[in-house]
Amino acid sequence: MNAIVQAKPALEEFLKLAETEPASEFLEGEILQKPMPQGEHSTLRGALCETVDRVAESRKIAKAFPELRCTFGGMAIVPDIAVFRWERIPFLPSGRIANIFEINPDWSIEILSPNQSQTKVLGKLLHSSRQGTELGWLLDPEEESILAVFPGQKVELYLGTALLPIINRIELELTVDNVFSWLIFG
Repeated sequence: MNAIVQAKPALEEFLKLAETEPASEFLEGEILQKPMPQGEHSTLRGALCETVDRVAESRKIAKAFPELRCTFGGMAIVPDIAVFRWERIPFLPSGRIANIFEINPDWSIEILSPNQSQTKVLGKLLHSSRQGTELGWLLDPEEESILAVFPGQKVELYLGTALLPIINRIELELTVDNVFSWLIFG
């Protein structure tokens, strides 16, 4: 008996599909839907966007975008946070921000959700790094750890009071403990 082999969709076909909630991504020829964000994930994403924007947006250094589709290098990914240097943000001639970002982020941040494959999420960060992303973070709330991905596929693990790497010109000093302390209320 012959097995039926389904052709993998092309990136162009994927981009024509209706958006899903939560977002779907096109990774290595596969369409994968991201998990629905939960409490810890949403809290960390909001706090990180606010923290980066507080020091970088008003000075037109960079902007943090939550859940922004970025299409580059044959894939369409939706990082939990995509940080772009101001001069790389696509603007329309009118000065309005473009809807479509066909470039890699300068800093890509992913927050591991329960039951999410760490390997697939790390794969997205490594892909971004190969395409020119300067820094990637993979936050693991359960382990209270952050993996950082640097150019050349160098990966480092950060724990506790370790000072986290930040892209140049964004004046932030954060430790792993600082980041995960945002999960404690009261």
